[in-house]
Amino acid sequence: MAFHPSIDTELLRSFVAIADTGGFTRAAETVNRTQSAVSMQMKRLEEDVVQRPLFERDGRQVRLTPEGQVLLGYARRILKLHGEVLNTLREPHMVGAVRIGTPDDYVMRFLPEILSRFAQAYPLVQVEVHCEPSGQLLLRQDLDLTIVTRQPGKEIGQLLRQERFAWAVAQGFCPHEQNPMPLAMFNADCFCREWACNALDAMGRPYRIAYTSPSLSAIFAVVRAGLAVTAQLQSLITPDLRILGEAEGLPLLPLTSIVLLRNESSQSPVTECLAEHIVEGFRL
Repeated sequence: MAFHPSIDTELLRSFVAIADTGGFTRAAETVNRTQSAVSMQMKRLEEDVVQRPLFERDGRQVRLTPEGQVLLGYARRILKLHGEVLNTLREPHMVGAVRIGTPDDYVMRFLPEILSRFAQAYPLVQVEVHCEPSGQLLLRQDLDLTIVTRQPGKEIGQLLRQERFAWAVAQGFCPHEQNPMPLAMFNADCFCREWACNALDAMGRPYRIAYTSPSLSAIFAVVRAGLAVTAQLQSLITPDLRILGEAEGLPLLPLTSIVLLRNESSQSPVTECLAEHIVEGFRL
């Protein structure tokens, strides 16, 4: 029977660090080893394990050989699976399902990175995401965790972040110069829409609700087409849109709070762990 040498995951971890940082010195700092130790690891990996040169050296620069590029793909997959196995075996209680409620606003902006990190750490947990306006989410009793938008002074639950609403239009378009000004906003039960309309009423600025939708992507599609102005959280406004303010004759909009609610009747280590990931994700 042929003998096939095994690959130590620590060798692969240092190898990936070199590929990511471009050099042995910075890789050594990443894996918390000395440079000489990392060099010895790579010598062992090249000579004893894969029996192929993995690096091309050009002065201080280090590039992967074609064989190194092949190994890099496998190394990333092996380390990912290695981490999943350890997390699953060390925390076997981290299985089950968690139901999150969130407005459509935050799904594209915040949740992808949060859920990606959570899935890497706890691959056996199923996450259900329910998208509805904040007002409707507050009425639901079947969700484990709920992210909602609240007016300052009316916060409940745990504050995730505060930020200001802002007016936005597409680059190269000026719908805010029309009279009355066309608006693309969420449906009538959204207090953010009420804020925007009240602010325009207070300054006597004529406007009309030209487009409504419960979907942020639909609202932004209308705005990107140059058909209307919208008012959204500043962190949701993408680079292809232009923020407007008092210089363009529009009123300053207030701050709002994003909060996390926990359903006390369905709390578990799984839901609390995801809650911690959500808190950290909104801080970042």
